[in-house]
Amino acid sequence: MRGAPEDAAQFLFHIRGPAGVGKSTLARRLEGMAREERAITAYVDEAATDAVEAMETISAQFAQQGAALKAFDKLLATYRQRRHEADAGAAALSAGPGADPTPDGTPGAGRDGAGPGPSPSPPPSPSSMVASQIGLVGLGMIPGVGAFTGAVDPGHLAAGADRVKALLSARLRNHDDVQLVLSPLQSLVPVFLTELAEVARRHPWLVLFFDTYERSGPQLDTWLRDILVSDRYGEMPANVLVVLAGQPRLATRTWEDWLDVVTDWPLEVFTDAEARQLLTAKGVTDERVVDVILTLSERLPVLVSTLAEARPAGVSDIGDPSGTAVERFLKWETDSVRRAAALSCALPQELDEDVYRAAVDAEASELFAWLRTLPFVTDHAGHCRYHDVVRNAMLRLQRQQSPARWQQQHTRLADAFRDRRTQVEEGTPPPEGWWGDDRWRAARLQETYHRLCADPRAALPGALRELLGAYDHGGGTLRRWIQTLSRAERDSGAPAIDSWGRRLLAAVEERHTAIGVLTVLLTHGGLDPQGRSLAHTLRGRDHRNAGRFDEAVEDYSQAIALVPDAGRALYGRGWTLSLQGQYGEALADLDRAVELSPGEADNFVVRGMTLVGLRRDEEAVADYDRAIELDPGDPLTLAFRGRTLLRLGRHDDALTSCGRALELDPERAYALSVRGDVLRELGRFDEALEDYGRAIELDPLGSYYLSCRAGILQDLGRFDEALPDYNRAIELDPEPTHLLRRRAMTLQATGRYTEAFADLDRAADADPVDTLTLLLRAAAFEGMGRYAEAIAQLDRVIEIDPANAFALSLRGKLHRLTEQYADSLRDLDRAIELSPDDTFALNERALSRHRAGRYEDAVSDLDRVIEIWPDDSWAHYEMALVLRALGRPGHEGFLSRAAQLLAAESDEDGQAPVSAAHVGNHFLVQFALGHRSEQSALFEEFLRICSTRGQVDELLADLSALQAALPSEGERVLPFVHRLQEARTSVSPTAY
Repeated sequence: MRGAPEDAAQFLFHIRGPAGVGKSTLARRLEGMAREERAITAYVDEAATDAVEAMETISAQFAQQGAALKAFDKLLATYRQRRHEADAGAAALSAGPGADPTPDGTPGAGRDGAGPGPSPSPPPSPSSMVASQIGLVGLGMIPGVGAFTGAVDPGHLAAGADRVKALLSARLRNHDDVQLVLSPLQSLVPVFLTELAEVARRHPWLVLFFDTYERSGPQLDTWLRDILVSDRYGEMPANVLVVLAGQPRLATRTWEDWLDVVTDWPLEVFTDAEARQLLTAKGVTDERVVDVILTLSERLPVLVSTLAEARPAGVSDIGDPSGTAVERFLKWETDSVRRAAALSCALPQELDEDVYRAAVDAEASELFAWLRTLPFVTDHAGHCRYHDVVRNAMLRLQRQQSPARWQQQHTRLADAFRDRRTQVEEGTPPPEGWWGDDRWRAARLQETYHRLCADPRAALPGALRELLGAYDHGGGTLRRWIQTLSRAERDSGAPAIDSWGRRLLAAVEERHTAIGVLTVLLTHGGLDPQGRSLAHTLRGRDHRNAGRFDEAVEDYSQAIALVPDAGRALYGRGWTLSLQGQYGEALADLDRAVELSPGEADNFVVRGMTLVGLRRDEEAVADYDRAIELDPGDPLTLAFRGRTLLRLGRHDDALTSCGRALELDPERAYALSVRGDVLRELGRFDEALEDYGRAIELDPLGSYYLSCRAGILQDLGRFDEALPDYNRAIELDPEPTHLLRRRAMTLQATGRYTEAFADLDRAADADPVDTLTLLLRAAAFEGMGRYAEAIAQLDRVIEIDPANAFALSLRGKLHRLTEQYADSLRDLDRAIELSPDDTFALNERALSRHRAGRYEDAVSDLDRVIEIWPDDSWAHYEMALVLRALGRPGHEGFLSRAAQLLAAESDEDGQAPVSAAHVGNHFLVQFALGHRSEQSALFEEFLRICSTRGQVDELLADLSALQAALPSEGERVLPFVHRLQEARTSVSPTAY
């Protein structure tokens, strides 16, 4: 920050005064003097509608002087490109690794997942314990994109800025790109200042001029104050001078704390002596002529200079001294061709030589050089403007003298700019259409201005319709168009435009600029049905981007009612309905959008997303394929395709699709995370972690990628490494309920139940009827051995969702552990009725039937489990015990098969964690086989890694059943029972 005011007073100057006193002339003179002193200068006027455009103007002018701001220009180009990517994006993500399936593997109810969950894996065995039963195949937010900001299911993300950041995180490459689009000043200004500092190091002075600051100040004030007198973005080099030129004093609300650092240069009209001195220098000495000039000009420097330019020689040149200063100047200009040219060239807002020739009659076509010398004409890089005081007077004069010629001249100029626009259109349009071409926009803007001046009533509907295109291009363009509409009203004196200009200027200053302008256009009429349809479509997009989906659907529906084949509105409504989970209705709209625009890749992408929501994955892949044919360079669509191929179990194809995406853009964080998901499912955990880690490097504020990495670390049993990622993800996620549940599971796995319950309490506060949170609380209570409290949680789940098969199965298990076999079997019978092929419920019922002495029924259940899942090691072990109890042969074969399967389940490369349940099951099988050395080692390993009282109780119950099946081994079982009873007191703290 700048230090003492006396130092600061030397770098900020404000030239102020009424129109016509010479502020611009002085600023231009100062610029010339600065360049003579080898300073690098830039001149910014009202054409810059915001800080980004101001910096762009400065950079362009510095480059012309050999002082290019290369890093800034590169980042600015990236900003334009990323803005286009975000605006043009038309895809949302299908449910990814972060989606919460319900315990039975079906899609969730829209709380944490945007549609179907992952493809169901083989049903888990009881030995996998509750955590894997609940599924939790990676809880995390679902990123998405939008047309500028896009949207996702409102259940995933909070509203406001946090939502928008998440929405852009997938469409754009990384967090830096998201920040660049959402907060361009935060990204651009520090680089701009750094580049200025480098230029300032090589040159004695840099001088920045901001002219017509009364118009540009409202848009530039805060930015300029921040870079000059604060260190918010970095430090302004000490050898940078800033000169402002405008009519009023600086805005107090912005500069009140810094007015003492401003060197104020007020300019007033000439004194009598100053005016006479100028006239004498111009050779005007006749006293009567001097008196007329002083009276007409009111001593405004621009008018004194203008009147003196004609050099009236004496009283005979005065004629009638009445009239305005401009009228007298024109009378004193003796060359009628020049006089007519001066009048005609007041009509354009800005003119170069081509516009000059279009404005004047043929005999004046070679007088452009003369025109540039007139005192009221400012010339910069070949573009000329009249001083407002003179131009306004000339416009009034022509409008009053000959309305017909006024209309004819403006029409001729409008046609000239139309020809310039159509000449641009002979080339190749930019990706975003002709509105993305600055030459086209400049010609179209001036064409619109002159048509409004020529015939306001006839041109107004088209100009209002054009505002929609300007809005669609961006806020700066919209502001420029509204300002032009207002100027056309002022210059033509047209009451037909007046109310529109005032309403729209007021609306554009409101916080929600686009919504305000669109609402004015829709409320006060003036648009034809096509225009109203587009306005509703654009407002629908704004509503959707803000998460106001019902309002968005209403606007889109009105757009379609006005124009039934409005493809953009059909696409927008379809996308919004899809984000709300109304996939069937969405598909009808998107089918029609595709029919209307079969060459539009975005339509296929969003329809693909919708088909994923309907579990029609093969069709979704076909749509993604078509989108890729139409736009082969879009890495995001390839990543979407990879996600859907993963859901289909086509892992190799999914890896290929992600690989292509990363070839196109190696820094696409979302594509890396999708490939990480594929590698994770293939068991290639180190590679998966590498991809997640790289995604986090690219987007360190992306909670989604952190949760992905935490999930795989959790799966690997690396809980201490998973927790920091969960902690950071929860800090970043605006709605972290799903992450709180994941962290609670990790904390439970390490026996930190008090902290786990704190997370689950937060999740329950966010949604008291969320059954998944209640299930996790039940699992935590089970792990602590607090079965009555666990059952109470499950009672609540079943009260909320009576058909929750998993909750019934888990409650049946807890009843078994507390030897309430009748209650256990009642719950398990109902669970299997709801889900006949649920191997968890079948295994649990077999256990309860076994404990209740219903051996034949247990055999029936175990037969069914092995039929569904031939590699279920626990079912084979339990079958061996039941057959042994029945005295039937064959139990040895089942026991041996259980041992083989358990050995195969052990991960040889050491990546996958070996759970306490798995080790306990292996111990039981080895005990039953009589392999004493193996059983002892396995038992010690179980005690080492066991972390919950529930795991101990489970093994105690299983040892009791084993002892009943092998009565001769009773004494051999007892030492293990005693050790487990001792261990029971050392695990699972009960404080809560």
